This record gives sequence, C-alpha cells and structure tokens, in this order.
Amino acid sequence: MLVDSHCHLDFPDFDVDRDEMLARARLAGVKSIVTISTRVHRFDAIRAIAESDPDIWCTVGTHPLNAAEEPDVALETYCALAEHEKCVGIGEAGLDFHYDRAERSVADRVFRTQIAAARITHLPLVIHARDADDAMIATLEDEMGKGAFKAVLHCFSSTKRLAEVGVRLGLYVSFSGILTFKSALAVREAAESVPLDRLLVETDAPYLAPQSHRSKRNEPAFVAETNEVLAGVKGFSPEDMAAQTTDNFFTLFLKAKRPDERAAR
Repeated sequence: MLVDSHCHLDFPDFDVDRDEMLARARLAGVKSIVTISTRVHRFDAIRAIAESDPDIWCTVGTHPLNAAEEPDVALETYCALAEHEKCVGIGEAGLDFHYDRAERSVADRVFRTQIAAARITHLPLVIHARDADDAMIATLEDEMGKGAFKAVLHCFSSTKRLAEVGVRLGLYVSFSGILTFKSALAVREAAESVPLDRLLVETDAPYLAPQSHRSKRNEPAFVAETNEVLAGVKGFSPEDMAAQTTDNFFTLFLKAKRPDERAAR
C-alpha cells in the first residue's frame, strides 16, 4: 500500500481523465490520496472531490503564492472548514521567496494564521518552503514556542539544515519526484538524514513528475517511483519503505482512516 500524501486533483490538468487517473493509481498500489487546498475560496470544489471517493482526503488552506489573493482569511474560517469529516489537514501554507508574489509581511501573517489553525484543530499543517529556509526556521521555532503543532515539510527541496531543524521540532518530511532527479544529490542527502518514522512520499501532481516521466503530467500512480528511490536511499526494499511511509502518514494524519479500518466499521 502507498499513500500520495500531496497532490492537486482539483487542478484542470485532471479534468479530462480524473477517473482513469485514479484507476491507474489503484493499480500502482496507491490506496489513499490527499488533495491539497491552495485557496480557501475554492474549498468547495476540493471538498467535493474528497467526498466523491472514500480513498481521497483533503485539506483547507491558502498557498503562499496566493496569500495576496486571500490576505485576511479569518482563523475561525480555517477552523470551521476543517471540521468537515474529509478534511484532514491545514494548508498548503508557508513561505515562497522564489516568486515572492505577496508582500512578505502579508505572507508571514497568512502563514502564521494557518499555524494557529493547525494548533487549534490538532490537524497537521502542510508546509511549503522555497528559497526561504532562514525565515522558515525562524518562524517555526518562534511558533513552536507559542505552543506545539503537527506539520510536514512537503515536497522537500530545501537544505539539509531545514530538514534537521524540522525533525528536531517534531515535523515530518515528505519527498516528491524531485528526489528521483539525477541532479538532486542534495535532496537525497537530506532524505538520508531524516529518521524512518518521519518520512512521507507524495507527487505534488500535476507537477514534478519523477525521472522516468520527466516533462509529462504527474499523477498519483507515479508516487511508486519516488518510494522506490527513497527505499534505495535508506537501504530498504520498496515494499518495506511503502509500509513505513504509509504508517507514518496515518500516524500524522490521524483523521484519515485506512481502507481496512473503513471496511471494518
């Protein structure tokens, strides 16, 4: 069993073949998928996708690249929407200094509001960090000092130092198809440093298809390739790594239920 812990099924890239794409994911062993929110005002569409399939879950949040679009979403709004039974996390939230589409003070406020929502709801925060390691470390350390919250550094492509600080603060680290790129030596080095019980895998589909599918649209089935490369980095079989990352997912995303748990109810 595999879990794609982060993708974007609401994006128009999947409009033409969503059902076929999900069938391919199941054939690849992907039994649970989380479709991630990037804008609160599109949460209805994301929630509807999650409601349409027992194996799909969702989050609610404002992506840092969209912080200027949603600069003032109330803490109470995030928390209220997160009460839905299929919503298992907060975000995608964070800091992106590569594109810098929002004023940094606005991005910081939106990020911290979602950290507060994660703290209140006890749901994990899905964190985006790009070219912002120092600011991210400072923010995480500051906010952890105000009260603990659960989180995952998603689609990890930052420095090993951010991974190590994240682990020290209790965070999980998730790896995408970037891990498989021939040039991604530093990312594989970071993965090697992360404890087994803090690892997740994801696609970030429709983006960042793994090496054998480069330049193609990514999809949840391709998480199997990332899992295989991660297994090699850590010295495990793909089957054992799949079991480990799946266990880690359900430990972090407590609101999500395993397929066998749902069948037993």
